[in-house]
Amino acid sequence: MPIAAGFRPYTTYLCQMPGTDKKNIRHLSLQELEQYFEQLGEKKFRARQVYEWLWLKHAHAFDAMTNLSKPTRQLLEEHFSLPALGTDTVQYSADGTIKSRFKTFDQHLVEGVLIPTDERKTACVSSQIGCSLSCKFCATGYMQRKRNLDFDEIYDEVVLINQQSEASYQKKLTNIVFMGMGEPLLNYRNVLKAIEKITSPDGLGMSPRRITVSTAGVAKMIKQLGDDKVKFKLALSLHAANDAKRHQIMPINDNNDIASLVEALNYFYKATGNEITLEYILFKDFNDSLKDAEELVKIYRQVPADLVNIIEYNPIDLANFRKPEPEVVEQFMQYLGKHRVNARLRVSRGKDIDAACGQLANKN
Repeated sequence: MPIAAGFRPYTTYLCQMPGTDKKNIRHLSLQELEQYFEQLGEKKFRARQVYEWLWLKHAHAFDAMTNLSKPTRQLLEEHFSLPALGTDTVQYSADGTIKSRFKTFDQHLVEGVLIPTDERKTACVSSQIGCSLSCKFCATGYMQRKRNLDFDEIYDEVVLINQQSEASYQKKLTNIVFMGMGEPLLNYRNVLKAIEKITSPDGLGMSPRRITVSTAGVAKMIKQLGDDKVKFKLALSLHAANDAKRHQIMPINDNNDIASLVEALNYFYKATGNEITLEYILFKDFNDSLKDAEELVKIYRQVPADLVNIIEYNPIDLANFRKPEPEVVEQFMQYLGKHRVNARLRVSRGKDIDAACGQLANKN
């Protein structure tokens, strides 16, 4: 098939893979694909066929697009790349949790988790390869941040975990949480673009109300979420209820103190009305006293949070934190309940395969 005279395949607005002049076809809009086929003298419906292969049928190779002619597939191969996330290893927990290590086109590794319960099948996905925030209790925080994941790579994570859910539990994903490796709000554009594809009828068609983005607390970007009128839920990883303690375990608190986060959460809620959750890991003899509970109650009353998730600590090799005794946890929960805090004790799953909260680090 000849190329139309003067045709130059999208050299300005596509992401180019290192070491090649081919552009990532999944970074084209449907309209750009239509323009491409029109310049080839083809009918526009070919663009829709390709678009459906990319986002609805999850094709990871041009040869898989079987309703296109072989010459058309060859042209796509010549002009474009189709980098996709692949599954490197899979681990199965005794509690049914499945952890996957995915490999990117440039040989980086990133982890995602399928968390099954009777009511839900939840994908915990990553937004970055590594992390730059250095939270002291989190295994990913001890890794270097290699790069952000592109939106199509995040989409692939969800697709692959959904396929696992269907294969293992005969059910599609019901929920997605951005609580894996990396800080989602430091990869803002790609995370929002991925969610756009995940929720689109041309993609997975999931409701944004079933998606939660968790942040360690980037106040400026929390406000930006409000300005962008996002429809998904937001979770703040608080983990300490005063600045002195939060600074010790979360260096991000230096430039995003609790007062600024309270202001940002109120701004976000006023702009969107979306649900907000506060996340609080209990560490033995650090943030588990009744004084800590009192300070947490004060913060809860300042923000429009629907829920406080109290999370048991999951040990990692590089940190010396420990989980409190059960009676200490019970006293903490009772204090919150007495002061009318809607709190839930969240028991982590997948601990035996390092898949629980804070444990993702490509350990194996």
